Amino acid sequence: MLILLRAGVIGLNVALVLAEKGYGRHTTVIAEHLPGDTSINYTSPWAGANFSAISASDPNALRWDKLGYMHLLSLAAKDGKNAFVKETPSVEYWDELPSREKIDSMAAYLKDFKEIATQDLPAGVAFGIKFTTITINAPMHLLYLLRKLTQEYGVQVIRKKLPRVSSGYLSKDTKVVFNCTGNAAKELPGVQDSKCFPTRGQILLARASHVQQNIMRHGKDYETYVIPRPYSNGNVILGGFMQKNVGTPDTFGEESESILTRTTDLLPALNSNETEVLGAFAGLRPSREGGARVARENVQVGDAGRRVVVVHNYGAGGTGYQAGYGMAVEAVNTVTEEINALDIQSHL
Repeated sequence: MLILLRAGVIGLNVALVLAEKGYGRHTTVIAEHLPGDTSINYTSPWAGANFSAISASDPNALRWDKLGYMHLLSLAAKDGKNAFVKETPSVEYWDELPSREKIDSMAAYLKDFKEIATQDLPAGVAFGIKFTTITINAPMHLLYLLRKLTQEYGVQVIRKKLPRVSSGYLSKDTKVVFNCTGNAAKELPGVQDSKCFPTRGQILLARASHVQQNIMRHGKDYETYVIPRPYSNGNVILGGFMQKNVGTPDTFGEESESILTRTTDLLPALNSNETEVLGAFAGLRPSREGGARVARENVQVGDAGRRVVVVHNYGAGGTGYQAGYGMAVEAVNTVTEEINALDIQSHL
């Protein structure tokens, strides 16, 4: 048996990779919150969500981004409407020049990638690109993944809050536990990763069906973005904030005003009678110093000290939707021997 802790986008992607390899009926997701729920402790539904250059420039982030983009691009082409993912034209600006390594990495695989000429950049912007991104209707995509996993692949789901990571070992038949606990990894007994911290974001949900492009501006201490939410009756996500070590679920009027001012400056088309703000929401990105952790660990459980395997897969911050599939592939690859021991015919 293979156990997944938590049902955010990270955990659901691990379950998907396992299911695609033929292990769906031997996989169980255990989570306090499931797609369709809302809680400040359940981050994934609050996301924008899209593929963007917001990630770091280290080799892990670059590798996960590429794997994630290719997966989402394929999904948009094959099952986009059902999966609530869509190709969308995108513009991204930086106030400070990003690393050449990151630029070259993106240029190698992003569809329709083009650097914007310096004379065409807005005031205060040092660098810009155009490319085809993938936008994602986050809450609906999570429901799609859950339905696909349970109905097509036979993945089991248990709604339960576990007191410690070792509680994932439901029986002696449990071979591997994938720890995809996000922000909870900081305090969860058996993990207690002091490098983890929340990064609060506030967004506005608006109806602006005339907006059909993704646009972002990466500042030194801010992020501004307009992300159309595909297959949502014209909704868009306006943001945002990147507040490290802030964990309040409250939303604030002055932050909403800041978002409206910045996004309208970035995309003047928002200043229209067709734009209607529907609400303000906050979410806590599961961040980690040094980047996400994808690693296996051999641990002991029970009085007999049985040796078992935990695969940690958390700390993606604001990149869970774009990097999640790549992280899942690598997480599963760390336990190839244990999974192969299940001796099940692959569906691939």
